Amino acid sequence: MKKIIFMFGIHNHQPVGNFDHIFKETFNNGYLPFINILERYPEIRISLHYSGPLLEWIEKENVEYFDKIRRMIERRQVEILSGGFYEPLLSTLPEEDSIGQIKMMTDFIKERFNYDTKGIWLAERVWTPNLPKIIHISGMRYTVLDDTHFFYAGLDHKDMFGYYITEKEGHPVSIFPIDKFLRYSIPFKPPQETIEYIKKSAADYHFDGITYADDGEKFGIWPGTHKWVYDEGWLEGFFRAIKENSDWIEMLTFSEYIEKYPPLGKIYLPMASYEEMMEWSLPAQAGIKYEEALKDLEDKGMRERLKPFIRGGLWDNFLSKYPESNQMHKKMLYVSKKIRNLPIISPRITNKEDQAGSYRPDPALVELYRGQCNCAYWHGLFGGIYLNYLRHAVYEHLIKAENIADKKSYKDKDWIMMEKIDIDADNRDEILITGREINAYIDPDYGGSIFELDYRPKCFNLCNTLTRREEVYHHKIKLTNKDSHNNETQPKSIHDVVKTKEKGLENILSYDRYLRRSFLDHFLGDGTTFQNFMRCSYPEVGDFIKNTYEIADEDDSKVNGKGIRLTLKRLGQILDNETYREIGVSKSFFFSQKGAVINSVYRIENRYTKELQLWFGVEFNFTLLAGNDSKRYYNIPGIELKENRLNNSGEIAGVKGFGMKDEYNRFQISLSFGEPTAIWYFPIETVSQSESGFEKTYQGSAIFSHWKIGLKGKKTKEIGIKLEITEI
Repeated sequence: MKKIIFMFGIHNHQPVGNFDHIFKETFNNGYLPFINILERYPEIRISLHYSGPLLEWIEKENVEYFDKIRRMIERRQVEILSGGFYEPLLSTLPEEDSIGQIKMMTDFIKERFNYDTKGIWLAERVWTPNLPKIIHISGMRYTVLDDTHFFYAGLDHKDMFGYYITEKEGHPVSIFPIDKFLRYSIPFKPPQETIEYIKKSAADYHFDGITYADDGEKFGIWPGTHKWVYDEGWLEGFFRAIKENSDWIEMLTFSEYIEKYPPLGKIYLPMASYEEMMEWSLPAQAGIKYEEALKDLEDKGMRERLKPFIRGGLWDNFLSKYPESNQMHKKMLYVSKKIRNLPIISPRITNKEDQAGSYRPDPALVELYRGQCNCAYWHGLFGGIYLNYLRHAVYEHLIKAENIADKKSYKDKDWIMMEKIDIDADNRDEILITGREINAYIDPDYGGSIFELDYRPKCFNLCNTLTRREEVYHHKIKLTNKDSHNNETQPKSIHDVVKTKEKGLENILSYDRYLRRSFLDHFLGDGTTFQNFMRCSYPEVGDFIKNTYEIADEDDSKVNGKGIRLTLKRLGQILDNETYREIGVSKSFFFSQKGAVINSVYRIENRYTKELQLWFGVEFNFTLLAGNDSKRYYNIPGIELKENRLNNSGEIAGVKGFGMKDEYNRFQISLSFGEPTAIWYFPIETVSQSESGFEKTYQGSAIFSHWKIGLKGKKTKEIGIKLEITEI
């Protein structure tokens, strides 16, 4: 039997913003034991990729790990792959940022490991046809993608062995297809099954090389895998099996294979990612129909034959599926442009000597790059956008980048400015109020609401709350009332596990009718209760929450020496005794130049000739990230709440102040009302899937101040609300 080349690639990653104890656990349970065993098998040659956040943590906490890898590089056992340093999706970035991230990683690898890398790992294998140019300009010559991409280009399974050449504008890149069977069998099936699959495939298709490349977390970090891979010896058994079959299996790195073997041909791939990602990117109802269609094809025995023509969405769908993702993404683009418009910010890696002696971009660019880490921008099998601390990390680093850039422009002066810009790319302008201590992003076309409120001294977006929405997998939660236990001797892939991390999740599934923003204006119907308001199943009789507010005349929206005044108005309707009545609402915001203060005045005008009984309220949605932390809690001046943690709910009447205090980050949010108000407060909690099962996640807290008003015909009611953020 002729020699078959087996290429083995491992991608290791932990996201920006993950907890230190997670880095430590994953390192000890997966990354370290894998390398320790690999050291003992010099015949096993692999390609390794580590993302920048993980490399930075290892260098700080376990630098001797680098020595192990360096020794294996020197004996030609290991090659290191480059990539975007902070694991961004390159296709979603400005081209200059993509190239900068790759060059940052390439320089890091050269400096730490004395290795000139030529290969790149694409985060989540998200491919777009423009990437060959970016990859080639960055000095890289090859990458690896799923066989799914090649099926979509019209190839068959027999064509998935070796590598192909693609190009864009004359910039060539080699691409290796990853075998899906290997991706699903390693390490979940006994080693001999993998060996037999390679042998049979080689006999059937007469190829020279076959590729496996996937997440390193499968080796000891995914649920159940540490016992199977290390305690029960799967990894050593796998390496031994390859060694025992070395008469016909030879291992090469990707670079070595390219040097020894020609490409199979030229190919042009469509926009794609791995199969599961494209399914996850679909809207919920489309995702349900997609699952049903796949099952129908499976039942008819047609799924494999039609596989090249059946696909889900594309990654960019996440930007419409989750408006919160789009907000982060467009904030990132805004900050990137803001930084690069400053001539004193260098786009190139020119600062040779920092404290670690490494090549690094300008600090503002490093913070921008950290805010481009992909994990918080989407959701599939892992928590992703549902994990509030990952979203927070994105905002934290983008705000840090902004702070660095603005300090170069404004020094330490107090300042504030207003900008009209279509920041979310919906063809309608938003209003950005930016100052030394505060950023407020206002959407006149969505109820005049604030969808981002940054307290810049703490680099904290207080409006970083995720809306409760339907997901495809929610029907599984309703069918699964208790934990499922796997009694098999070998672990299942996390794609095949259905498990809940706590009971009763099906009882908290609620879906919002509107995005969870702040300064949302409600007119409630008589049937509204605290309970049905929490579940968003109450009667709304006004049309103000999601509709357009007009910006007042320029004379009313202006900058003066002390701050900015902005007035938004809407002439809308409420339903009164089955008849619609005209109601006018204006809200005037004054943003102070000094401090983080918003003074707002609401004016409600009854345009009808007779008295109307109105139930009016203003909703705020804020997050301090932790729902069950004694250092983050509700705070009412003069009143002590027995259950004050942010995952508690309650109602209280006749108060003139309400707030949230964060002793961990040392700041507080205070709401003050011009007249006594009733307050409803409750957590916004979602149910999402993760690699370890379905789980409840605190997203933020809704605070609803409301008044019952008897407003006579042609009269106006005025209500003042002050929002202030201060350090403690």
